Amino acid sequence: MDPLDDSTLTELAALICGDEPRMKRRGGWELAGFLRRAGWQDAPEHDGRPRMVWMKEALSERQDDDADIERVILRLADRREYLQQPDDYDAVFTRLQDILALEGLRIDYSKTRPVLTDYDPDEAPRPQRVELKVAITDLVDDPDLASAVQLRLDEARICQEHGAYTSAIIMLGSLLEGVLVHAADTRPASQPLTRTRNTPLQELIEHAHDNRWIDQDAKMASDLLRTYRNLVHPLHEKRTRHSADFDTADLCWSTVNAVLNDLAASKTP
Repeated sequence: MDPLDDSTLTELAALICGDEPRMKRRGGWELAGFLRRAGWQDAPEHDGRPRMVWMKEALSERQDDDADIERVILRLADRREYLQQPDDYDAVFTRLQDILALEGLRIDYSKTRPVLTDYDPDEAPRPQRVELKVAITDLVDDPDLASAVQLRLDEARICQEHGAYTSAIIMLGSLLEGVLVHAADTRPASQPLTRTRNTPLQELIEHAHDNRWIDQDAKMASDLLRTYRNLVHPLHEKRTRHSADFDTADLCWSTVNAVLNDLAASKTP
């Protein structure tokens, strides 16, 4: 890894201190502990100066030590650092990805652990296994609902492009649920659903398949998406020892695309 720009070190120091809204805040007494958890040997103790000033100086002193700088970056992206404040993780991770992108770097995940990889913003994204062939407005007649579903689709794509794979999956599960509820509300069904509000995603998937709105392969893949969406719960992620990566999110994208394509094909004029 090439030495990071001085401004990048400043931004990393700010992320570690966490004074911005929605960021995990660390008091002065917690800074040395963070560096030790990152893997620094002989991590200095905070000397009472303003935290940002002290942390920036600590990073600058090891600017030529690629391994220690990388350890700090990876610890910022490590979900184990946020077990007590899981809601803080997404904001920190998104900001970290934006900072690293200017250095030609990004965070990815391998076997639930963050890894630092090269990033080329001009590189074309890898194609999805199944492409979406329809527009949301082809599936959802309600303009307000169609707009909300499209927004989730757009946000999922942004999350995917920036490496926030768990967030992408959550958005995909949300939009799929919304589209299936709309279908259950508006389509004639040979096997009616007793309720559409607060119906679990699994029941919505089975209902769509029972009425031949989606094919068997889409149903089976949707069951997988439902399982992955449970990663929204940090304790579930901890128990399963699985964290979403590019391939996980890519499977979920293809699943949603397949379901939406099937719903469009089965919609009566």
